[in-house]
Amino acid sequence: MPSDEEITRIRRLISRIKADVDELSDEDRAQINEAVGVVRRARNSVVGLGLPSVRQPLPDIRPDRSA
Repeated sequence: MPSDEEITRIRRLISRIKADVDELSDEDRAQINEAVGVVRRARNSVVGLGLPSVRQPLPDIRPDRSA
């Protein structure tokens, strides 16, 4: 878990970013919103970033037979 200090620092950073974005022109804000949308769509299209899966070995149906 993050500490209270870390949470406070992140909240201050978010507030500063929001204030800076509010000072941008409408055109600049639109470009940022478009870029955010591109990143979100790309991130949502990525599948399977978890751990690789390992297949179970096939059962040996003839244990007495040599290879």
